[in-house]
Amino acid sequence: MAEPTPRRNEPRLRPAPLLFEPAEAASDPEHFFDLESIDDPRALLARATELTLAFRAAADRAVEFQAMAAAQLADPRRFDRLTTADIAERAEWTEDYAKKMVEFGRDLMRGDAEGRRPGETA
Repeated sequence: MAEPTPRRNEPRLRPAPLLFEPAEAASDPEHFFDLESIDDPRALLARATELTLAFRAAADRAVEFQAMAAAQLADPRRFDRLTTADIAERAEWTEDYAKKMVEFGRDLMRGDAEGRRPGETA
């Protein structure tokens, strides 16, 4: 399970950089961030672990941005506000999950999410 993402008042650790692969390498299903070319199992484990942590950190951060965007789109002060059903449809979520994400986004924007994921309670 991914570690919770640090909040605004905590230092954010930098994961290993995710280097973008050239289009021809990305089209090869056997090619994945050059891992297939690493022969030493220790080096392979180390690099694969770095990538795993980087992807988890990136996914956690992306979820936070999704939640904040959902909260902003659902803001009743917006003249063009969307319903949770509309947000769910756009993000390919269930409406229940969209409601949780809107609340999570509101918590993040208030600065009181304390590392919780959507649907988790304190």
